Amino acid sequence: MKVFADNIPNLPWQEKPADAIGPVWRYSENPVIDRNPLPGVTRIFNSAVLPWEDGFIGVFRGEQTNGVPHIYLGRSKDGIHWEYEPEKIPFVNEKGEPFMPRYAYDPRLVKVEDTYYIIWCTDFYGAALGMAKTKDFKHFVRLENPFLPFNRNGVLFPRKLNGNFALLSRPSDSGHTPFGDVFISESPDLTFWGKHRHVMTRGYNQWWQALKIGGGAAPIETEEGWLLFYHGVTGTCNGYVYSMGACILDHEEPSKVRYRSENFILTPEKWYEERGFVPNVVFPVSALCDAETGRIAIYYGAADSYVGMAFTTVDEIVSYVKANHTDNADDAEIGVM
Repeated sequence: MKVFADNIPNLPWQEKPADAIGPVWRYSENPVIDRNPLPGVTRIFNSAVLPWEDGFIGVFRGEQTNGVPHIYLGRSKDGIHWEYEPEKIPFVNEKGEPFMPRYAYDPRLVKVEDTYYIIWCTDFYGAALGMAKTKDFKHFVRLENPFLPFNRNGVLFPRKLNGNFALLSRPSDSGHTPFGDVFISESPDLTFWGKHRHVMTRGYNQWWQALKIGGGAAPIETEEGWLLFYHGVTGTCNGYVYSMGACILDHEEPSKVRYRSENFILTPEKWYEERGFVPNVVFPVSALCDAETGRIAIYYGAADSYVGMAFTTVDEIVSYVKANHTDNADDAEIGVM
């Protein structure tokens, strides 16, 4: 299947085991990032990775020993073993003056044209989206917050749509409960946002995503549409459970869902997903795709304590999503009422 992406010949990869169940399989050496990864940081999880120079670069959610999350920068030759900058990413404003958020977590990293954008959850009189840009991973210019509170899970598309930036998000309340649906917004300049459209409804008939959903990795452009890995949440008598799902958005109108798998593609089953600071969490944040082979490496947060990796191919995951498609409320509509 054709993929509109770059070639990543050094993409981390492990062949599918013979006993693997489902279209996605875990890296056998998980977790790839363990606890206490650098001084002053107890846990790294929910982090994003992209190719950079002859290796990879990542933005990492680091929980400091005082409990406050911030974003750290890391580099890797193979996308598995990481070296981190010891200090938080030093954000500045357009004038070059320090402009640090009070806290920052769950970053996404997306390249659009010649610029890399970091999107994270920040404090703006409540949980909101923060955004910054860089071209060299030395200078990080923080932009104005794109939306009012309360909002989470900001995910940029890797190219402009009809000349505009496009951003997925999930409007929320002040805590960690619903609103539970995903929306898309457009901007010509990353300052003024509009054309807000509804994309996906939480799964009324699928308990694993019945409470809320949220965009995960930046969408991957394929000939079938935009392949999106996302998280779905259910409530149980013992707390929330986060699982990974997949869907395909329309190529020209990504507010319309073409296919959406009824089933999760990964759910907490391993010790590093079930046991941790927040148990029972699989939280996809980044997906690297090699256009030549169609191989995909997914980075996901595990139990708010570790980073895990999983693998699939474009052909396998797209075929699975189409074969297990189910209609959810008004997902197939353009998202305007």
